[in-house]
Amino acid sequence: MARGLLLINLGTPDSPKAGDVRRYLREFLSDPRVLDINSLGRWLLLNLVILPRRPAESGRAYEKIWTDRGSPLRFHSQDLTAKVQERLGDEWMVELAMRYQNPSIASVLARFRDAGVDDIVVFPLFPQYSSAANGSAIEKVFVEAAKQWSVPNLSFVPPFYDHPTFLHAFTRVARQVLVGMDPDRVLFSFHGLPERHVRKAEANPGTHCLKSDDCCATITHANRNCYRAQCFATARGLAQQLNLPADSWEVAFQSRLGRDPWIRPYSDERVVEMAKNGTKKLAVLCPAFVADCLETIEEIGIRAKDDFEKNGGQELRLVPSLNAEDVWADAVVELATSTPAALSTR
Repeated sequence: MARGLLLINLGTPDSPKAGDVRRYLREFLSDPRVLDINSLGRWLLLNLVILPRRPAESGRAYEKIWTDRGSPLRFHSQDLTAKVQERLGDEWMVELAMRYQNPSIASVLARFRDAGVDDIVVFPLFPQYSSAANGSAIEKVFVEAAKQWSVPNLSFVPPFYDHPTFLHAFTRVARQVLVGMDPDRVLFSFHGLPERHVRKAEANPGTHCLKSDDCCATITHANRNCYRAQCFATARGLAQQLNLPADSWEVAFQSRLGRDPWIRPYSDERVVEMAKNGTKKLAVLCPAFVADCLETIEEIGIRAKDDFEKNGGQELRLVPSLNAEDVWADAVVELATSTPAALSTR
């Protein structure tokens, strides 16, 4: 009997139309692991502040990146799934699900059940651990799997932020751009999180995270589950493999929402500051994303590029994500088949 491999990415609207974007945002921001405030406050914020205006704004942004094949995040993830299936052969059944919207985790687990596959490796495609992404995806898999009369055997690929295969794949993709560009500086831009998410993840709350400028300089027991610390570890690993001088690169965080403090420094601010301080050629890598999406193509490749050039920079170039590159498909196979299960239902 075949084994199952379930690849999970975050999700995307079915189209850039406001109605589809609204449905996506409603599901996404109704998740208490994403918007981690009390249920009444979350409902009021979502329905009275965010949903009345955000779907139209986001829809216009999605329109800038939409293609004949639809959402880049979806078709890159589909292409990756096909390549991984080809490499694993008939002994595996490889499926793609999105944590939010389509294809849903529930529908894909049903396909595994109908095919008689009850031994499933779940692979959240998020390199660095966050409760809002990895935690939410894992919880959703358990919830949907538990609805089946015969609960499948589930194992999970853990965060791979410093795994050699991941770093090698991203290095291979990035080197092609950096060699041809010869940038003045390199920015590793990761998705942001509210500071409270980071503090919730530390082993002994209130003792380590965000207590000093170098709290993320190494991975320790205190910050082993800290998203920010894992982002810095990814950046250090990539900078080493790319042979970047220590003073030529930095880390920042993008995509913040609302007024609460998010982890710093902020990518949009740093892009402008670097341009004003004389950086002419800036390369941006986004190693929190394994597939190009709204946050990479539109936020960095369009908006950040425009801000950089308006403030004195000459060229900002977005390094493509891993998407469905062969080296990434090979890495996914290795991670899925050789990484010890982090969790199991049996």
